Amino acid sequence: MSHQNQPRRITIRDIAKELNVSHTSVSLALRNRSGISEEQRARIKAKAAEMGYFPDPMLAALSNYRLQNREHPVQAALAWINTWDHPEELRGYHEFDLYWKGAFKAALNLGYHLEEFIIKDIPLHRLAQVLKARNISGVLLPPDRSSHIDWKGFDWSPFATVRFGRTQKPPQVNFVTSAQVQNAMMAFDEILKRGYNRIGFIGEKGREETFGAGFLWAQQELPIRQRLPVLLFNPSATDSECRASLDSWMKKYRPDAIFTRDKTLPDLLTSLGYRIPEDVGLATTSIIDTPIDTGIDQNSEEIGRAAVLSVVSQINNSSWGIPPIQHESLINGRWVDGSMLPDRLGA
Repeated sequence: MSHQNQPRRITIRDIAKELNVSHTSVSLALRNRSGISEEQRARIKAKAAEMGYFPDPMLAALSNYRLQNREHPVQAALAWINTWDHPEELRGYHEFDLYWKGAFKAALNLGYHLEEFIIKDIPLHRLAQVLKARNISGVLLPPDRSSHIDWKGFDWSPFATVRFGRTQKPPQVNFVTSAQVQNAMMAFDEILKRGYNRIGFIGEKGREETFGAGFLWAQQELPIRQRLPVLLFNPSATDSECRASLDSWMKKYRPDAIFTRDKTLPDLLTSLGYRIPEDVGLATTSIIDTPIDTGIDQNSEEIGRAAVLSVVSQINNSSWGIPPIQHESLINGRWVDGSMLPDRLGA
């Protein structure tokens, strides 16, 4: 097919010629890089739109390939903001420490240094000033266990921000988290495959919405008589109250396997006389931070990497402040076999 009648692609040099500026200035403007004034940037972008310019996808792919296959000098920092009342406890959770490690490696690969800022040391009203003084435009918000942080007065407009996990707290920015619904459905199927037919779910009120949703949806595969109601402990319940609730639930519904995030469940079951896995098998929503060796590996390091990719993408596209439409990135987990849920089918 002849291409003689197709219009020639507008190039950066064409725009530069029209405006009598260097092609380097045009390139900086169209890639939202520093080195030119905002007035010049707006003028170049307007002319590019007027002339019908759009990037060559093949050249963009080649440029990206070259960037990914060379050493990146550290050019700026990204902020990891620790809001915990006891900051050292954040990375005491292995899952959250893997978030950091994945984020740190990804940042370094892209030419950034990930730096932790502790709210306990830097008052919130000064944080934005500190970040701007350090030329930091990208912010990561790890899981927040603080009860007193109020972000309402914080100016997010100069920053590209990504948080870990869903939350109803401000700021309502883009977030990265594990695909909890999908992970729960996968776990349910894996438990079924191993010969368990009365599968229960135990969690904590207010914390298990998405895992619970996946479990309840997957449970529809079973006949109604095999669908066990979930057991949710009250966060303020004492050990003896949880033990009593568990004892009643176990006797009434007789599960042969339980899917849970509760770290205390193995000890609670043992204290009630149940043998694991002889009497009841156990699988967990996260093998990282529970004493249960069977269940989901949430690929936490990949979640950290994905958070950095998201925030750097926002920086490159000048997407600052609270987004009008919140984006979520979900990372699938993987199933891990272990001793607490042996295969009852002998396969």
